[in-house]
Amino acid sequence: MKILVVDDNKAVQEKLAAFLTSKGHSVDLANNGLDALGKVQQADYQLFVIDHLMPLMNGVQLTKNFKNNDKYADVPVIFMTTQGTQTLKSLLEYSLFDRVIDKPIDEQDFSNAIEELNVTELDCSTLQVNG
Repeated sequence: MKILVVDDNKAVQEKLAAFLTSKGHSVDLANNGLDALGKVQQADYQLFVIDHLMPLMNGVQLTKNFKNNDKYADVPVIFMTTQGTQTLKSLLEYSLFDRVIDKPIDEQDFSNAIEELNVTELDCSTLQVNG
């Protein structure tokens, strides 16, 4: 599976990429929403893992762009936040996210998010991501 991880925190990017590639997935990294928009012009993805708060274009704006584009509208989005899942539920855009997970990322929550989306079955027992 080809996955785009969008996060301005290099440590989070690297840990998620290492974990996902160890499971046989192809992972591209983007530092913010604008960077991600450039990446999707050059590749097709089966999953987006997007951070909430980033410079230039945040995760909400990026997700809106994806969901309003026929090419990406059906690609699942796992949305990561440090603001708390309950806080995001008040956003009008909340329904655009296929799954929201809190940061620091809990390995079981990440595994559950992927399983709930029926994207793939991953053993997340080795994933430790903070940030």
